[in-house]
Amino acid sequence: MALLSSSLTRFCCLRTNRINNGLYSPYLPCQYRLYSTSQVRRGLGRYVQIVNSKYESFLKKRFPRFFQLYHTFVEGIKLLFRDGKEVKRIKVNMHSDQLQFKDLPYRDMEKLRQFRRDVGKAIPLLVISIPPFANYLVFLLMYLFPRQLLIPHFWTPRQQLEFRGVSHSVRLQQHQPVLSGLQNLKVSEGVLQKRLQNLCVKVQNGVTPQVSEILAVRKLFSGPPLGVRRMSSEQMRLVSPLLFLTPRLPSFLMSHRLQRHGSELLHLDRALSRLGVQNLSEAELRQACFLRGLYSSSLTVHQGREWMSRWLHLSNALKDSEVSLLLHSIVFLSANYRH
Repeated sequence: MALLSSSLTRFCCLRTNRINNGLYSPYLPCQYRLYSTSQVRRGLGRYVQIVNSKYESFLKKRFPRFFQLYHTFVEGIKLLFRDGKEVKRIKVNMHSDQLQFKDLPYRDMEKLRQFRRDVGKAIPLLVISIPPFANYLVFLLMYLFPRQLLIPHFWTPRQQLEFRGVSHSVRLQQHQPVLSGLQNLKVSEGVLQKRLQNLCVKVQNGVTPQVSEILAVRKLFSGPPLGVRRMSSEQMRLVSPLLFLTPRLPSFLMSHRLQRHGSELLHLDRALSRLGVQNLSEAELRQACFLRGLYSSSLTVHQGREWMSRWLHLSNALKDSEVSLLLHSIVFLSANYRH
């Protein structure tokens, strides 16, 4: 009876304290205290970490190639969400300070530009991975079509180097068609047409033209016949792959995309001029050169800075209406660069 009475007393005390003080009371003995929400979350977090660690160890030992895909996917998700937080910070600052894209510092501008392109490509893959066990389908797609379906967040270091080379080779194939399209162009002013043809011949003969020679034909690229909004659809289809844009769109959509990407590039150049090429890290420098048409994997830092300085010399001399010349300069300045 004493044991039963003691048990009933404790039970009644527990119910009374729940009513008076909530689920947890400091007056209860330790064995009756309930865990806080934060403690439960920490416990669950540790449990999930232990399970994941054992799962990864199993995959690494038994299925090393699949483990590499799994590890790359998990790390890619982390990087993508980290970039998302950074972009959120940038947009909050833009809103609070009433800034436009062109007013941002170079690194914020580049982060926002790249994230927009990455998310547009990553959203279908993330949607596929939502249902239970669908991540295995994602791994299969990653294995079969990594360059076509994935963004760099989900590439291994080896794939990043390989795919950058493949992308650049696709861009190289456009150099000659772009130059031929310019040579076949009919220009009302004979002097400008001759300058343009001489410029194209010089590039075709393996010579990198001077910035002054490129600027000498700028009038042709601000309005008809080579302005972004005035180019023929055929020339747009030749230029689009230089920016890794699909040429399989109606003319008005290609024109809009070329205008948008050309303006972003022009604003990036102006922001980079404010920052200074010498303040870029090696990785940032290589990315900047690659975006503007130069295969930068084998460049030294000095060579990359030298080339970027020449590019910025040209870009800083251009008006907003002359972005078409900047896009064509991807061929003019990078086609014959030797290091």
